[in-house]
Amino acid sequence: MDTGRISSAALMLSGLAGVAMPGRVAAALDLVPGSGRGITETRAGLGATYAGLGAFALVRGSADAHRAVGFTWLGAGASRLASYGADRPRTDAIYWLSLGMELGLGAAALAAARRSVRPRA
Repeated sequence: MDTGRISSAALMLSGLAGVAMPGRVAAALDLVPGSGRGITETRAGLGATYAGLGAFALVRGSADAHRAVGFTWLGAGASRLASYGADRPRTDAIYWLSLGMELGLGAAALAAARRSVRPRA
């Protein structure tokens, strides 16, 4: 499996986890959905949005789809880095693992996009 497909599958699977287990995903991210609406927003915003984009990129497989996935991951990582300085969040292993995944999978998806538009020798 190439890096673009891995990055897309990881995005899709993280989204599916948000849909299937919104309480556990929210707790892992130190979020507290205190109502049915909060759980619904976790399913939609942290779940279905990512699942849909990841699934689209897996099916489509185009350079643009890989770029969209890459910029989604990198945007999350950049926001996490900026927030670290501005908000001083409590950090744990999940926080740092998330940052590593965001930056690594984002870079992998963009690299896959670049490879897919180059002519094959």
